[in-house]
Amino acid sequence: MRFSVWPSTAQSWEDFHDAAAHAARTGWDGVWAADHFMAPTSSVDRPMLECFTALSALAASVPRLRIGSLVAGNTYRHPAVLANMVATLDHVSGGRVVLGLGAGWQENEHAAYGIEFYDVPGRLARLDEACAVVRHLFDDKRSDFEGRFYTLADAPLEPKPVQPHLPLLIGGGGERVTLRIAARWADEWNTWGHPDVLAAKGAVLERHCESIGRDPAEIARSAQVLVDLEGTVQTYDMPHRRAYPTASGGASELQDVLLAYEEANVGEFIVPDWNLGTGTARRDLMDRFMEEVAAPFRTG
Repeated sequence: MRFSVWPSTAQSWEDFHDAAAHAARTGWDGVWAADHFMAPTSSVDRPMLECFTALSALAASVPRLRIGSLVAGNTYRHPAVLANMVATLDHVSGGRVVLGLGAGWQENEHAAYGIEFYDVPGRLARLDEACAVVRHLFDDKRSDFEGRFYTLADAPLEPKPVQPHLPLLIGGGGERVTLRIAARWADEWNTWGHPDVLAAKGAVLERHCESIGRDPAEIARSAQVLVDLEGTVQTYDMPHRRAYPTASGGASELQDVLLAYEEANVGEFIVPDWNLGTGTARRDLMDRFMEEVAAPFRTG
């Protein structure tokens, strides 16, 4: 199993970078960044780092780790623009990028910046087409595409990504449409949830794969929950004020949780830093998690 950290972009660049740099030094496998411009609540004055600018800075300054968006909001950028950004990011990183892409959900960002929000079916339909656009641009010398929402006309993308097949991750758990999009396009699939949720939704993903003749083993799976190791969880003020799943207990209890994720075919466990504090406190908790909990499950 891989283990990655998800530093909040609602903190200073120095703190964000510190979490990623420490992860690189201490054997973690990846670092992820959310793609938001403001909090979804009335408290919108707090800082919010822009996802791809931050990832580019990490790509140039933090070695070894896989680097990805969790996940890019498709409505924020034309997918051809996004594909060019990510291809360049792959060069900056030396071929370590995963493009995480989702339909977009945060309405107040759209309203504040005058970005069309669309309804849920409209956002999902655009996500499906965006996956096609990105894949064509990454993989084809020149790309033509005529969709309902996006058009390419003999479009280049140079330089191509360093990776022969840059991974596309689809984020979301909607069983009727989102998982169908993941079955068609995803190299990786991610959602929030405890192991039972991942097992149930994974079974739905497998049925969608069966319906189009795809081997579901081709799609890697990842999940995240907040981790509370022996009551060390700290009070946190995240911009996304909803009930997030949390895994709590001592090392053995958390290892039971990881075993359940492993049995649900989850190959990457992502730890948000939102409740871990900053500085030495966060570094110590990251170290404890890797040494006391994750060590028996690590790949390689």
